[in-house]
Amino acid sequence: MPVMGIDIGGTGIKGAPVDTDAGRLTLERVRLLTPEPSEPQAVIGVIREMLEQFADTDGPVGITFPGVVRDGIVRTAANVDKSWIDLDADALFTATLGRPVTMVNDADAAGVAEMRFGAGAGHGGTVLMLTFGTGIGSALFVDGRLVPNTELGHLELDGHEAEHRASAVARETHDLSWEKWAGRVQDYLRHVEMLFSPSLIVIGGGISKKPEKFLPYIKVRADLVPAKLHNDAGIVGAAMLVTSH
Repeated sequence: MPVMGIDIGGTGIKGAPVDTDAGRLTLERVRLLTPEPSEPQAVIGVIREMLEQFADTDGPVGITFPGVVRDGIVRTAANVDKSWIDLDADALFTATLGRPVTMVNDADAAGVAEMRFGAGAGHGGTVLMLTFGTGIGSALFVDGRLVPNTELGHLELDGHEAEHRASAVARETHDLSWEKWAGRVQDYLRHVEMLFSPSLIVIGGGISKKPEKFLPYIKVRADLVPAKLHNDAGIVGAAMLVTSH
């Protein structure tokens, strides 16, 4: 039976049923706009609307969140409303939606999917997954085991949070060419390499569908590859992490 996976982002909320044995969506995903302001009850309303479009998938739901989530409790909220902080999201969503809900960090979910079904499959040692979107998400793996909630997008780069300089949205906001943006990403990746010395870095998010536009400009020590599941990785990983709880 497919498991519903939902990926909450700063600008959009995406979801679809997932075959967790195959690591693929079983139906075309739906994308709805993240509400403004993105308070919990408003987001629940959007997710309820999304679930109604997949009425046959009525079991548990995995949901990603752009921030630190420990045991279903939100601890930080980077690109959504601050009223999420310290919320027991698992309990609230389970009670409100009337079905079991597991909430996890968005990049961790994407990383879990890529390590099982995508670019990280079969890799040991230290592997880092970075998602470039509204912000920069990170998922760190050591011999296949997740180190949760690393949030490396908030490292300092040139006196600013890295995601304010090098996220996909930053490229658009500052009207940067792909080459100039790649230079910022390279500076960020080299800083992360200094800290963790990964043997593989997987680049995810929507930009992973266009690796030819920026990867040729980036030189780092680690092997650098685009995510294979592209922007579906968070949805797939959210559903996978439901089955592991």
